[in-house]
Amino acid sequence: MNHSRTVILIRHGMTQGNIERRYIGRTDQPLSGEGIALLREKRVPPCDLLFCSPMKRCMQTAEILYPGRNPILVPDLRECDFGDFEGKNHVELDGNEYYQRWIDSGGELPFPNGETAGDFKRRCVDAFADCMNAYQFTAAAFVVHGGTIMAVMERFARPERPYYDYNVANGCGFIARFKGNDMIDYSSL
Repeated sequence: MNHSRTVILIRHGMTQGNIERRYIGRTDQPLSGEGIALLREKRVPPCDLLFCSPMKRCMQTAEILYPGRNPILVPDLRECDFGDFEGKNHVELDGNEYYQRWIDSGGELPFPNGETAGDFKRRCVDAFADCMNAYQFTAAAFVVHGGTIMAVMERFARPERPYYDYNVANGCGFIARFKGNDMIDYSSL
């Protein structure tokens, strides 16, 4: 398929874990009151299809931003499994030898008892590609996680940039044209 389609990638709104700067992946946290209030002020582009991670924080975000829409839930678009770091922040992990090794690796070492960066990125990219290939649409929104957005953008955005260059705040993201297998003409939301 060579025609251009619009892709809207939106990171879920703020949770208590985000406020406390915790690693929240598999923990199914809801949005915080502040996160809900900030999302209610946000305007997003319309879409034909709405894809969503099945985590509460993403489903709540989708309901606020696209009220009354039934999202297509895509389990493999969920956030990384942070393993033993789950629910902790950098202060609590300070002095942990595995955490220091992970930091020193630039985030490339696997999380102890969690996912590897490669497995996580592959899962997200494959799930995104499946959505792009399985559905016809003019514009699709994906309400997902920060890590998911970074993985998708690293793989598909042109010109190419490193994973962490695509880090976005809660409730923010990117809008892009998807042509062939590339995201082009992208901008921040």
